[in-house]
Order: sequence, then structure tokens, then C-alpha cells
Amino acid sequence: MLVVAEAVVEAVVEANVVAAVLAAAATEVVGVAVAAVVSVVVAIVVAVVVVLTVLHAAGGLGPGVVLCLQAAHHCLQALNPPYQPPMSKPSASNALAMATPDGQLGCGATTSQSSSAKETCINTMACRAFLLQRDVTYPLFVHGTDTVVILPPNDKRKIEKNVEIINALQTQVEDRLSAQPGVYDGRKNLFTSFDLEFENGAREYVVPLGSPSPVEGGRPRQEFTVRLTQVASINPEVLQRFVRGEQSHDNSVLTAIMALNVVIRMEPSMRYPYNKKSFFTDHETRTIGGGMVLWRGYFQSVRPSIDRILINLDISTGPMYRPGKLIDLALEFLERPGSPEVLAPLHGLPDRERVRLQQFIKGLKITTSYHTVDPNRRRLVYGLTRESARTRRFEIEGGETMTVMEYYQDQLNIQLQYPDLICVELSTKAVIPLELCAVPPGQLVRRQIPQNKIRSILEFSTMPPHEREARIRNGLTVLRYGQSDYIRQFGMEISNDLVELNARIIRAPTLKYHPESRQPSVPPGTGVWNMIEKRMFKPVQVPHWIVIIYENFRRFNERTADEMVSGLEKACGKVGININRRPALIRRENGQGIIAHQLRRACEECQRVSNAPPTLIVAILPDGGNDIYTAIKHFGDVSAGISTQCMKAAKCYRAREQYYANITLKINVKLGGTNLILDPQDVSFLTDPANPTMVIGADLTHPPPGSRGRPSFTSLVGSVDAHGSKYVSRIGVQDSHRELIEDMENMCLHIFEQYKASMGTFPKRILLYRDGVSEGEFSSIINEELRLVRSASEKLGFNPTITLVIVGKYHKVVFFPTNPMQADRSGNCPAGTVIDTDVVSPVEWDYYLCSHSGLLGTSRPAHYNVLLDENNFTPDGLQSLSFALCHVYARCTRSVSVPAPVYYAHNVCERAKNHYDPQQGRQLFDSDIVTDTTGPEGAGPNPENQFQNGFRQAHERMAKTMYFC
Repeated sequence: MLVVAEAVVEAVVEANVVAAVLAAAATEVVGVAVAAVVSVVVAIVVAVVVVLTVLHAAGGLGPGVVLCLQAAHHCLQALNPPYQPPMSKPSASNALAMATPDGQLGCGATTSQSSSAKETCINTMACRAFLLQRDVTYPLFVHGTDTVVILPPNDKRKIEKNVEIINALQTQVEDRLSAQPGVYDGRKNLFTSFDLEFENGAREYVVPLGSPSPVEGGRPRQEFTVRLTQVASINPEVLQRFVRGEQSHDNSVLTAIMALNVVIRMEPSMRYPYNKKSFFTDHETRTIGGGMVLWRGYFQSVRPSIDRILINLDISTGPMYRPGKLIDLALEFLERPGSPEVLAPLHGLPDRERVRLQQFIKGLKITTSYHTVDPNRRRLVYGLTRESARTRRFEIEGGETMTVMEYYQDQLNIQLQYPDLICVELSTKAVIPLELCAVPPGQLVRRQIPQNKIRSILEFSTMPPHEREARIRNGLTVLRYGQSDYIRQFGMEISNDLVELNARIIRAPTLKYHPESRQPSVPPGTGVWNMIEKRMFKPVQVPHWIVIIYENFRRFNERTADEMVSGLEKACGKVGININRRPALIRRENGQGIIAHQLRRACEECQRVSNAPPTLIVAILPDGGNDIYTAIKHFGDVSAGISTQCMKAAKCYRAREQYYANITLKINVKLGGTNLILDPQDVSFLTDPANPTMVIGADLTHPPPGSRGRPSFTSLVGSVDAHGSKYVSRIGVQDSHRELIEDMENMCLHIFEQYKASMGTFPKRILLYRDGVSEGEFSSIINEELRLVRSASEKLGFNPTITLVIVGKYHKVVFFPTNPMQADRSGNCPAGTVIDTDVVSPVEWDYYLCSHSGLLGTSRPAHYNVLLDENNFTPDGLQSLSFALCHVYARCTRSVSVPAPVYYAHNVCERAKNHYDPQQGRQLFDSDIVTDTTGPEGAGPNPENQFQNGFRQAHERMAKTMYFC
């Protein structure tokens, strides 16, 4: 029996302990045998997919009735009707002209093949998953506690503190929980394996925390009042019905899965540093500088699937603060190791650098070497002083003042070695010299990682499939599921066996280039092709262009400039772009000047020389020229409406033809051209003249961790041709706490009108791909965002049929081919691999598609969830169309990991900084300054309002082009 209770914590510091509801169910693993043309074994780590076995507890099932459900969960019953996996035979009228293969589909559907259709499936694969499997049964009940209230309210209380309080309750106060401890998620949910049988459903406990101070005047012991309130007992058949496809993905199912997650994470969370669904160990580490060290970690998450519950296991990476002396960490962060004087205001420590360091270590826990009473006591860093220990004064008894240096010398008999350095300020306002502080190991960096460290993190995280698989297997020894008292207590078993499942490789579309090309049609079977003997499908003309060089003459002289001009002109000619052989002017400028003024003068000179403004501005940038780049893009995309192409000087020096060929891919689409299209026979859904169709990509990106006051950016891109190759965009800015695109209606109005201007009519069908959505937000997407899309179309007088697909990129599912003969060159699954059985949802339409050929590391498939389908797609039809759209990403000659409109929408959000005046944007996007100067409420301007007021849309001319490529 499992139980759920409610806890209220009040006292010197109060804590909130909430309990939720776990619905557990009993079911048997059903082995599904599927015929395969070719037997290929693919290990799918979902990321290691582990079947979760939960044994029946003694005493019978009992009636189990839900008494209370977590209001915090988003109910998915709004998905009306709920999607069932397409197990029945689709009608011929629903099948796309492109095809379904004979026989069994990966999703279990079969269709007859049209005589005019091409096969979408070229191979079937018997796949093996990292499913730690046995017969699946579930516990009797899950009981929970709900609502942990901490008085006075403190939203900043750390999860670790709540865990410490509840652990003290279970080990020191409540004997029944000491013998059979519950599992706690650190916030509002506590689950037990038995009914606590509270009188009136609740009970309060006084929980002491810490030891009484052994010295007079020391820190008093803390006491908390914890109220546990039992709120639910759930019938275990909920999960059983759900995995059989007989129950919708509603609140009770979400809560049941959440409780199982808490159970499996409890043991490692007590032993290792953790972050959400991952925990980290120091068994494998790497120091990367900047005061950080990387720890290898493991991700685990319970995932329901068809007829079974799985555990998704994968490796992860955790950036930690480097342990040791705090002064050494600070110097390493400032890239001045061994030079403590740089932390001295007397020696000119810039306040900007102090603020930057402060933001990096704020919230860090430290210990102090002089604290003899409790040397292991951890204290929280609140900030850094502006003054040094020698000059920082504070008031003592009697109204006198003394410096920090004098206090430590007179009161503690400590002679400071570096009295001129700044000090650490704690939340208690206590001030401690840097040299007396130490950093304990295992503290996660929860701030934005500096850009210059991203590459080091990627190198540590990236590994080929066979190596990643081996490390995941090693993770099972670290997890030690079989040795967890919590897992055993809740009647669960987790096996280490693998499970076989089905996969298919679907056919890649044929790509069409200009008819006069020597190779006008390309079948990209491996997901990679090139531009040799090919011309753009619709090349552009560049009659007037100018070159602005920001690199110094020594590194980029006249000869190098001439070679660049010649290389670019030849590359354009080979792909059909008609560009003037020589630019109207080549001039050098100083990157420290005002970029907009320089470019405006250059455009005016081009007008005088050529009697026309430039069609294209080519800028040569030095290394580290990010600010120059932003200013150039703002001038071209927002202010002047002129296409710009930036190139790094180092890349241009003795560049190969391939480099300039890649540049032409960007130039052509920025100026309104089309690089390639998909064969109309492969995408008849898009090319049907009787049903004009628009493909939309939507994305929302949030500010990085630790940057308060910064907004989220939203984007919408929509196709404006009949091939799904040419797109226009719209970008927005909104409050960072919202998960939905608030301005969806106005953004849709813009792209619908652009479609009408290009195609002469509004679309009758819409295929909308939405990125950046968690499963808990699916119902909100249907109820709110989709409503705004329909409202926009109604205002313009048309009513399209809509297919809404969520595309997930940031999951932890990985596929491993176990037959090297059928892997691609990198050892990954080949492009076009689809899995839509065994590891997908038992009640919704979802599938995994690996659409790109691996380069480095282990390829991660995109996860597609179909929330609405008014266009009556077949499973194969939607999968093939999604795969086809991965081939039209204009910036490269490879199929990409997600459909091109999704990729474009992400790019548009990433370019948001370019939509601000460069000087204002530099200040706004400096998260350190934004965070440090906001002050208390009402003390200054609202940073998010500044972002809203300073934002500018793209120039009218650029809004009609793919300037974002």
C-alpha cells in the first residue's frame, strides 16, 4: 500500500511539504512480435529504456478511491478527442499520394498501396531497446501528503533545506516513517507505502533541525512545524488501463507517473548532487577553467509505453563549482590565476568585473577555515563587497566602528594575508574575507554558462554511440536499483534485460535543382549531398554589392581581399547567382566606431558610384567581432532593409571553394531566391493546387538561468510557396514566465497576409510544427494557442484545416544500432529511422524520427506528438512529409534533425538581439547588469519593459525574405 500526505512546516523557518497522488496499476508485459524484412537490432536507450517492475504488496488491492488530485498538474482531457495510436487501417482517401509500404507499418497500421505512389519505407529493422524487463505489476496503493507551507513564506528556500527537514521528521520524530520512510520530491509531495491513518486526515509535528550550539550566544537550534495531511488513495487500475490504451492521459495518470519518478530518484538524490531528473558523480570529471569542473551524471525518468512502464536512462553532464579556496575560484573565473591583486579595489578592480563575479558565485555555499565550533557548517554567498577588508567598516557595541581586517585581527587573532581584497557578504550581512572561504565539492552551477566554455562542455558530453552505450550500462551499477531500500519498500523491481522493438527506415525525398543543372535531381539516400554540378532552383541577381573590412590590414591585406572577392564571385557563378564581378566599393573601417554610420556612408557612396543602393553588403569580421556582427545585422535587417553577409577573416584566408559554396546558400535565400525544392510527387500534400497549403514553425525561447528581468522571445515562420522551401517570419517579445506564445494571433495575421501576397490566396490547409513545449503544456497549446491561430484566420475570412504537431528536441531518447553494418559512418542510426511502436505513448499519436546523418557523438531523434489532425494524415504520410521537410533547410546540403520551419523559428528567436539598437542591446543583454541594477520593487525601471520598448521588427523589405538564414 502506498500513501500520500500533506505537510505544513512553520517555525523559526517554515517549510512546505506537499503530497500528491500516485495511481499504480497492474499489468503484464505483452511481447509483440513483428515481421521484419531485414533483421537489424537497434538498442534504444529511452535513453536506456528500462521496464519498471512493481510487485504486488500483500493484502489485496482494495477499492482505492481518489480523494484529491494535484491542482498543479495540467489536465490533458482538453485534448478532445484524445489521440489513440493509429492501429486501424487508414482509408484510401486519407492516404497521401506519396505512399505507404505494403504490409505492417511501425505503428501497426496497414494500407493498400496506390499505383502512382512511391514506397515510403525502404527497410524494416528489428530493434532492441535498453529495457530492463520482467513482468510488470504495480503496488496496491499510493498514499500522499499534500501542501507544505513554510511560515513566514520564503520562496527562495532551497529544495535541499526542505529535504533536510523531512528527513529529520522521518528519522527523528515519526517512528512509523523511520521504519518505512516515504519518498519526498523536495517541494510539495511526500509518498508513503502505507496508510499513516491520521485522525481527521492530518497531523502536525515539531521537527528540530541541527544541534544545539555548544557555546553561549551561538546559533540557536531551528524548529519547524510540519503538518502532514493525507489526501488520496488511488485505485491501481489507473496505470493498468492507461498502458493498455483504455484511459486518457489525465491528471491521475500524470500524478501516478510523478510518484514513480520520486521513488526511483530518492536513493541517488540522498547520495549525489542532483538537478531535476539528473544526478551527478565525481567518478568522471574534467576541469574546464573559469572556476568550473564537469561531472558525469545520469538522467532517469519513468515513461509509460504500450503495455508497460519504462525507465528512460541516459548520461548527462553537470557543471560544478571547482572545489577549493574561493579566492582561487574567483581568480580562475576572471582568467587571472595566481594574481590575487586583481581582486583589490585599490589596484583598479572594475566594478563591472566585480558584478560579473558576484553573479557567478551568488548562492554558492562556502565553509570558513576559522570557524572552530562548526567548521563544516555551510554558509550562503549573497554578494561581494565593493570595499576591501582594510577599508570596509562596520559598527560595534558602543557606537564605535572598526574595519573587517581589524575585527579578524583583534577578535579572532587572524592576520589577513590579502587585506586589500574584496570580501564575501552573506545573507545575514556578515562579511568574510575571500581568503578565509572554501568551496565544498559537488555544487552545481545554476547560472548561464559563459560562451567560451560551451565548446569544452560539448567535448566532454559528446561521444560515439558505442561509447555512450557503454557509459549508460555503467550507470546501472551507480544507480543500484536492486539495492535501493526505497524501491524495495515500494515493491518495485527493475531488470537489466534488453527488449526488442521495431523500427523502419523511410525513403528520402528527391531534391530538385535548376532544370539546366547537370544533375537536376538528387536522391539523398544518406542525408548528405553537395552542390557539384548543380544550380540553384531559383538563383538571384546581385547587380550592386559592397565589401566592408573590419579586420586589420596586416591580417587581411589587399591580396587576401582580392582572393575573397574572386572566390565568392566564382562560387556564385557556379550555382547560377548572377553577381557583378567586382563590388562597387571595398573599404576598411574601424570596428570601434559607430557601425551604422559607417555602413550608411558606404551605401551613399555606392549610390554615387553605381546610381543604385547596394543589393548586398559583405562584411569581413575579426575574431571576437560579435558586437560588430550585431550592429551590422541591426543596420541591414532592421534599419536599412539591405541584405548583409558576414564572414570571418580567418575563414576567408586561403578559403576552399566549399566555404564560398556554403556562403552562396545563404546569400541566395536572403535575396529572395530558392536553393532547392522537393519533388512534387513526394510532397503532394504541399503541391496540390486545389488545396494550397502553408507549413508553419513556431518557437519560444526563455532567458538563461540566473538572468532576472530578461524576457522570452517568440517566433513564427510560414511557407509562402507551394514547395515548403521559402519562408517569412515574425518575432515577438513577452514576459519570461509564460510558456505560451501570447501574440500568436497578430503573428499569424502577418504571415497569412504574406502568404496571400505571394500565392494570391489564403491557405486551405495548415501544418503547424510547435517547438519548445513540455508535455504538461499540451492542453494549453490546444486551448489557447490554437484558438489564436483560428481567430487570425477568421479575421481574414478563411477557415483552414489544421494539423498541429509538437516537435521535441530536448529529450533523452537515443537509438543505438547493434549491427554496425546498418549504421551510418558515425555509427548512428541512418537518416530516416522511425520508431512508432513499443516505446511510444499508449494513448496518443507520437513517434521518433532520426532525420539526420550523424557527424559527432550520438544522434538524437526528434520526438513528434500529434495533438490535432484535421487533414487526415496517415502515419506514414505525416512521417514522410516531416522527413522531407528536414531536407529543405537552406543553409546546408544535409538533412537536419527537425523540419526546416522548426529550425528557422529557432534561428529567428536566437537573432532577437539584433532587433535592438546595438548600444541599448549591449546594456540590456548583459544579464549581470540587468540583475544587479533592478533593486527592490519600484526602485528603478522594469527591465522587461525596457526590452519591450526597445524592440523593433524587421524592415518591411526584409520581412518578405529569409533574412534569418
